Amino acid sequence: MSRYYFTSESVTEGHPDKVCDQISDAILDTIISQDPNARVACETFCTTDKVVVMGEITTAASFNVENIVRGVVFDIGYNIPDIGFDSKTCDVTSFINEQSADISGGVGNSLESRENSTCDVADTIGAGDQGMMFGFACDETEEYMPLTTALAQELALKLSQVRKDGTLPYLRPDGKTQVTVEYEDGVPVRIDTIVISTQHSEDVTQEQLKDDLIDNVIKTVVPSNLIDEKTKYLINPSGRFVIGGPAGDTGLTGRKIIVDTYGGVARHGGGAFSGKDPTKVDRSAAYAARYVAKNVVAAGLAKRCELQLAYAIGVASPVSVYVDTFGTETVAKELIEDAIKNVFDLRPYSIIKDLGLRKPIYRDTAAYGHFGRKDVEFSWEKTDKVSALKEYISKKS
Repeated sequence: MSRYYFTSESVTEGHPDKVCDQISDAILDTIISQDPNARVACETFCTTDKVVVMGEITTAASFNVENIVRGVVFDIGYNIPDIGFDSKTCDVTSFINEQSADISGGVGNSLESRENSTCDVADTIGAGDQGMMFGFACDETEEYMPLTTALAQELALKLSQVRKDGTLPYLRPDGKTQVTVEYEDGVPVRIDTIVISTQHSEDVTQEQLKDDLIDNVIKTVVPSNLIDEKTKYLINPSGRFVIGGPAGDTGLTGRKIIVDTYGGVARHGGGAFSGKDPTKVDRSAAYAARYVAKNVVAAGLAKRCELQLAYAIGVASPVSVYVDTFGTETVAKELIEDAIKNVFDLRPYSIIKDLGLRKPIYRDTAAYGHFGRKDVEFSWEKTDKVSALKEYISKKS
């Protein structure tokens, strides 16, 4: 049998990069709640006692960057003066400009609409940039996510929950999780290693920390049948972790793109998500690609599916659609690709409309992953195209 080990990681909402993602998406939500057609490209930088917000935003909405920043930082848990980053006292600076007129013109007046004044309405919005986006799904978990990714995300979320609900009050917001799974012939059979590194107060011992995290985090998340006597627990393996968050490391929007997606199991086009309105296909097309891949697997057409979409700036239709089912398909791969092209409309206008992306839904995506979540519901996680895919395949077979 083929035996291998694969590892994925996640981070908590208090990780400095995730602080920045949440600020950027909170600004996006504030704007889009007032102005659904706003153009937003917002990035955030943070370090010890400082937050800098930058970007290109075109909107009629009224918003206060400083108030949004302080609210997000407070909600995360950086509201204790002695941990080096405090929502009440951190310095907030904003550098925001309008979106380039050249980019705006291409998005609002697509190549298709410029060439044909009577084109379909879905052809009127061009992609906000060129690039390729990937979506993935597999049958390893009920969420159609890789097991390593799903467990790392759930452990990170649980780590924050036990901090916030007072179960482990000595925990602080910054933290990381990592899970290594042993596979046999592509099937997960056991957990080999679990790593948790978490910020904590001065007065907790490493022994107490390890026992508490095993009992209150790991055992409540990881299925017991996947743990055996050889499973290794590495809890704060570097030792003391008192200084953390932006006081311990700088943060930047869009620097956790693998944590945001599939934990390294699937490919990534390179574009970050947070702080971008849905005309930016880096975000919306990646959501659409996940939507397609999940429906393909849920329909039983393959056990694993990865979809690549590619776009040109200012052009509505994708320039390419590529499907990889890794030899797990139950019908011809060409037939799956044909079904996708006929069942799903992958032009930005249609993606935005079909997935309801002009709503303030984005801050919830900015920590613990954009896909396969159990704690929130996202439109791109629906499996409402299963019947349509099966029907198309049946007619063509």
